[in-house]
Amino acid sequence: MLTFGSVLATATVLLTAGAALADFRVGNGTGGNYAYELWRTDDGAQYYLKIWTRRGYPNGSPIQSDSFESSRDALNYFDCRYAERSLPSCPN
Repeated sequence: MLTFGSVLATATVLLTAGAALADFRVGNGTGGNYAYELWRTDDGAQYYLKIWTRRGYPNGSPIQSDSFESSRDALNYFDCRYAERSLPSCPN
């Protein structure tokens, strides 16, 4: 027989476990006609970008990039593809 206390404890454990799986926003910025948010996975292993047109930020639907191993790789991707910056790390 389950008591209210055991049901409450189970629900608390499930909610806490779900909250631990959240990704974290670690930065944001703009470049060219675009805005971005840089996100890190909860385990810190991957980064990804959410990208909007400047007019659509933050209420529009973002484009989500592939994942990157570092924040530098993610920001280089944004700078080269969206901000159209001419950097040595950008492909020709």
